[in-house]
Amino acid sequence: MITLLYRIYQLFIGLPILVLITIITALEVGIGTTIGDGHFWGYYPGRWWAKVIVKTLLIPITVEGREHLEKNQSYVFVSNHQGSFDIFLIYGYLGRNFKWMMKQQLRKIPFVGYACEKSHQIFVDKRGPKKIRKTYENAREILKEGYSVTVFPEGARSFTGHMAHFKKGAFALADELQLPVVPLTINGSFDILPRMKGFNFINWHPMKLTIHQPIYPIGQGPENIEATLRQSYDSVMSALEPKYQGFIENPDQ
Repeated sequence: MITLLYRIYQLFIGLPILVLITIITALEVGIGTTIGDGHFWGYYPGRWWAKVIVKTLLIPITVEGREHLEKNQSYVFVSNHQGSFDIFLIYGYLGRNFKWMMKQQLRKIPFVGYACEKSHQIFVDKRGPKKIRKTYENAREILKEGYSVTVFPEGARSFTGHMAHFKKGAFALADELQLPVVPLTINGSFDILPRMKGFNFINWHPMKLTIHQPIYPIGQGPENIEATLRQSYDSVMSALEPKYQGFIENPDQ
């Protein structure tokens, strides 16, 4: 009975609010970044958008570890990718002004793609070496300006809730600029909306964001990249719920 009521609520209250707030936010970002501070309008409307959606859907949020972050430090945040709700959790509750590194295909999402483009989020374009270099040049500029970037180093959402391999790109970027990497662990996103094709109702489930201690470089080069990747992976894995512990290969990587 509770599940049925929650689905009715989603259809007649949650979904209309989600669509409306997405359109309003996209327009706000578009206008704001055109006439004002791109870093402000590229972050705060998205943060409010994420919080409104989570609160509208009545999802409880827990965040641990914000005390590990220094106020004016740039970071490369790396997180597991359990599902679509990862975006709302990190954007709404990490509490840092950052840019996303995201798949090129997300440009095609109505309103969301427009807002991401106007706010200069970093699209990862793998269509040739020149475009890949351009992606990392954009990320370097953001980090040099004192902001942070957030990356899902698995490169794709999980089909099972478990973690797959981490790719090296984010860690190589942190190594080049000698910046700390901060691992993030997401729990609950997969339980809310498992990855599947087509429309599906969401499930009510709490979400938790764990912010681990920053991993500072111990040198520069391949050894530092590998050590940071391995330590980040272990940190993220350590805070996962037991049922999602352990490696499972993701065929979409």
